[in-house]
Amino acid sequence: MTKAFDPRFLEDMAKRLSAAVPPQLAALTSDLEANFKSVLQAGLAKLDLVTRQEFDVQAGVLARTRETLVKLEERLKTLEETPSKRPPE
Repeated sequence: MTKAFDPRFLEDMAKRLSAAVPPQLAALTSDLEANFKSVLQAGLAKLDLVTRQEFDVQAGVLARTRETLVKLEERLKTLEETPSKRPPE
């Protein structure tokens, strides 16, 4: 599931990359910046990333599932340790 990325992040990265270009190519800065931004968008779009919000939701689900599992394991242990009230067969 491909997500949209914060345009400010991409613009900042593109500016950083274009700032690293040698001064002799300063005239091409705006073109390079646009190309860097495009390349970054394409590269990040190929990654199967989720938003922080989706990650936090799934982390919460996992935590609740773990809690439930621990409670069920404790309950099973208690039931296994309790002598059965049934007559022997």
